[in-house]
Amino acid sequence: MTPADLLAPVKENLILTHDQDDDLLLRLIAAAISYAESYQHVSAGYYGENAMSPTTEQAVIMLVSNWYESRDGSTGGFFADSVQAGRQVWETVNLLLRLDRDWKV
Repeated sequence: MTPADLLAPVKENLILTHDQDDDLLLRLIAAAISYAESYQHVSAGYYGENAMSPTTEQAVIMLVSNWYESRDGSTGGFFADSVQAGRQVWETVNLLLRLDRDWKV
């Protein structure tokens, strides 16, 4: 799965109908995929060659949405500017990613 494959679902989640921020979103998607790969202990580029589970895809979408909505320096995104809200996003993303984690030692 490439960042371009996730652009439409991310924009749908953000309720974006314009394409002015597509380059930014593609960079954020690439970073979120990289984070997922690292967190799940899979090799860099793994999701470029392998299918992404629905839970990992949702985690990537949530992470990108949070970064996009918080790009002004706020902590919780558009709906909640608080440290607790920002922390909850990370906890939820990590819980979703944990489902596909490679638990090797």
